Amino acid sequence: MNEAIKISGLKKSYGAHVVLNGLDFCVRQGEIFALLGVNGAGKTTSLECIEGLRKYDSGNITIHGRIGIQLQSASLPEHIKPLEAIKLFAKWSKTTPDRTTLEALGIYELEKKQYYQLSTGQKRRLHLALALTRNPDILFLDEPTAGLDVEGRLSLHEQIRQLKAMGKTIILASHDMAEVEDLCDRIAILSGGKIAFIGTVEQLNDTVGRHYNITIQAESSTEKYESDNIGETLLSLLTQYKENGEPIVDIQINRGTLEQHFMKIAKGEQ
Repeated sequence: MNEAIKISGLKKSYGAHVVLNGLDFCVRQGEIFALLGVNGAGKTTSLECIEGLRKYDSGNITIHGRIGIQLQSASLPEHIKPLEAIKLFAKWSKTTPDRTTLEALGIYELEKKQYYQLSTGQKRRLHLALALTRNPDILFLDEPTAGLDVEGRLSLHEQIRQLKAMGKTIILASHDMAEVEDLCDRIAILSGGKIAFIGTVEQLNDTVGRHYNITIQAESSTEKYESDNIGETLLSLLTQYKENGEPIVDIQINRGTLEQHFMKIAKGEQ
């Protein structure tokens, strides 16, 4: 598969503070790719360097195609109408708004409203429409569903999938692990200014698959445990319950959530 973006040896420091320490990864054309990291890991700086919003010290960034950026918030005049904003952005970009895209995002339904009158979900849809005015090949989405209700989230997720079906490459920045697991083909986790993990959700689960959550329901109580060695832990717990004379009613075991796996790698525990 061809590469949409390739990052090689990317370095960025603020004074003596090293934020990116030789970052290397690529994003494939047509995939939904998430770049994740705890606060201070360099995620925002990485994205801003790729988007051309921040200078970097050394390394190479190769981008194949036009980019569009949907920010988490947009500084639009409060009295501007959605179609006015889109026409203005299209004029700056020397493009023509795509009616099919605007219809899919429900922008025409908002034509009589001013920006300050829009709900959070409507603003998200408008910001996405603005990012698409240049008909980009690569789309950057920053927390696209933050502040949306369940219906709004599901609707926007479907629109993101439709963009992928159109051949768009999508770079997603999100703190919502359920969203990442639901949408993304691959994820990369930043730690210490470098890529600590890159692969699919399934590969991430396999990488940290030794972590288990154990719930033991006894007749008198229910207790939860965590373990990286399921065999030894279960044997120890069963022995403990037997010695205490507590009959076990049920045992449930799962391998932990994606968020738990992400945090372990991001903090360098894996």
